[in-house]
Amino acid sequence: MKVKFITLGCKTNFYESQALGEMFKANGYTVVEKGMADVYIVNTCAVTSMGAQKSRQQIHRIKKQNPDAIVAVMGCYAQTEPEKLQNSPDVDVLVGTANRSKIVELVNNATKGRQTVLHTDIMKERSYEELCVTSDQSRIRATVKIEDGCSNFCAYCIIPYARGPVRSRAIEKIIEEVTLLASNNYAEIVLTGIHIGSYGRDLKNGIGLIDVIEQVCTVPGIMRVRLGSIEPVVITEDFVKRAQKLKNLCPQFHLSLQSGCNETLARMKRRYTTEEYMKAVKLLRENLEDVSVTTDVMVGFPGETDEEFQKSYDFCKAVGFMQMHIFKYSPRKGTVAATMPDQVPEQVKEDRSKKLIELGEKMKQEFYESFRGRCVEVLAETRTKDGRFHATLANYMDVYIESDEDISGKIVQYTVE
Repeated sequence: MKVKFITLGCKTNFYESQALGEMFKANGYTVVEKGMADVYIVNTCAVTSMGAQKSRQQIHRIKKQNPDAIVAVMGCYAQTEPEKLQNSPDVDVLVGTANRSKIVELVNNATKGRQTVLHTDIMKERSYEELCVTSDQSRIRATVKIEDGCSNFCAYCIIPYARGPVRSRAIEKIIEEVTLLASNNYAEIVLTGIHIGSYGRDLKNGIGLIDVIEQVCTVPGIMRVRLGSIEPVVITEDFVKRAQKLKNLCPQFHLSLQSGCNETLARMKRRYTTEEYMKAVKLLRENLEDVSVTTDVMVGFPGETDEEFQKSYDFCKAVGFMQMHIFKYSPRKGTVAATMPDQVPEQVKEDRSKKLIELGEKMKQEFYESFRGRCVEVLAETRTKDGRFHATLANYMDVYIESDEDISGKIVQYTVE
């Protein structure tokens, strides 16, 4: 039987879909990317109201196009709003963000006419659900999930309710997966999760994120180790001192900002100030060569005045990010911010978003210009339609290089033009 995955949302969702794809293959299914399938697995997103809407649309579209297909729904939207799905004729199997490892068994039951709703209280989960990916990722870069859950409860975020508390993956399992990926010739590993900076908080054995990074960096064959999003509080003097010694740790740090205004950060219930954020940036830049800092910034959080937005804009400019992901605040039912007064009009959000996007493009160009004429090491990835190779520096700068031979997966010297 053919199974197709439809995945919405973050890198963690894509990792989980790939892991389940391997499970289906091991049980005799054929995973397809195009065309019709007998079984559809919809891995949903709930981080924004738009993500939830797209999830619903995908589910309905499948049954409309292929009424006889088995549709299994999982992920964050399935976890946070199961009541909208469990009695739907479009859904044959419903799980949330737990019990994914049972999905093949549940789908097999559904092919025999048995519908299943296996939805648990994610807030009571205390153990990491082991899923593993050893192939079927890009030719060069593989994602490895090291933890699940978040316990921060920021005012705007539904994810703690969708993913539950922090559950760290056993470091032995992480290394086992990375070793398998290295044997399959993956050159770069990206450590991801819902809140990787909280790794080890639940273990209470003194092991944290930097310990995981150090061990992953020692796996033979892995040329680069890259981190997913972290918060500035992770960047301490001890972290940087230990990171300095790791030659294959990529000097690219995605430090989540959300706002460059302390008043806004306080309402968001973020656990740092702009002063602490800038201290983290300086620690990185003073100790790691060619480091790049990327971030996320939200505009239009409830109560964000013109003055607060200007503070945020000026702070971003002062940091000088290589890249910024700008997004407009979207109310999520069940969060504190959804009921806050002084909701910002959509047009104001749009105007602020455009201003920050323009600033982000300017800062990116300035960062790239600072490398012009330098000879650097790049990891060649895929050949483009015009015959060149797309390649990346360790700090995640993109370049395009010409080569007559196939250099994909190799680190080569390149003079930035």
